[in-house]
Amino acid sequence: MISDKNLARLAGFCYLLVIGTGLFSEVFVRHALRVPNNALATAQNIQTHEMLYRWGFVADLINFVIGIPTILIIYHFFKKSNKLIVQLAVAMAIIQTAIIAVNLLNQITPLLLLSQDSYLSTFQANQKATMALLSLNIQAQGYGIGLVFFGCYCILIGYVIFKTNAIPSFIGVLYAIAGLCYLINSFTMFLSQGFANPLFIYLAIPIFIGELSLCLYLLIKGIDTSKC
Repeated sequence: MISDKNLARLAGFCYLLVIGTGLFSEVFVRHALRVPNNALATAQNIQTHEMLYRWGFVADLINFVIGIPTILIIYHFFKKSNKLIVQLAVAMAIIQTAIIAVNLLNQITPLLLLSQDSYLSTFQANQKATMALLSLNIQAQGYGIGLVFFGCYCILIGYVIFKTNAIPSFIGVLYAIAGLCYLINSFTMFLSQGFANPLFIYLAIPIFIGELSLCLYLLIKGIDTSKC
């Protein structure tokens, strides 16, 4: 049987993989290859770096699968003292995972559109490129919708951490701030003309700090189960 300390470390390790795969797929694949308002350039990038694009898709799938045990282990530790709140948090995380996982269909669609399959011969190259970029734009909105639910998860878990002190309370505050930043990020995008998001670069920093802080504390220190 796995000890509580090792279980917490497992959660931290899984969370580290979630952060790593998420950064890879979002920063080094989607943001690197997508050229805003330039369908042909985006299509050329995807075709030139097709294997990188495929790895980004696979990284996202791994992210969602590995994220589930992390969520359940955190639930396991806090279910006795804060059952209702952590149940609500788990529900938010499951909804987020389901939305973004299904939304991956929009991410893989450009590979189908830009293929050399004969049934696509009725479309011109610029038409296929336009549809590919549209699919990526839809994917970005779906991702933003999913992150609304994940932001709520972070706020709830941050509150539980702050309340129990099983993990230092400042980490709970940082994690809740990360969740708030996720909400601000998504709603800024939804409400901005052209879905522009000028705040992303500023919000990404507290998000990264909040998530990495919890991840590393779980991995290195674990959880004081006597306070859960």
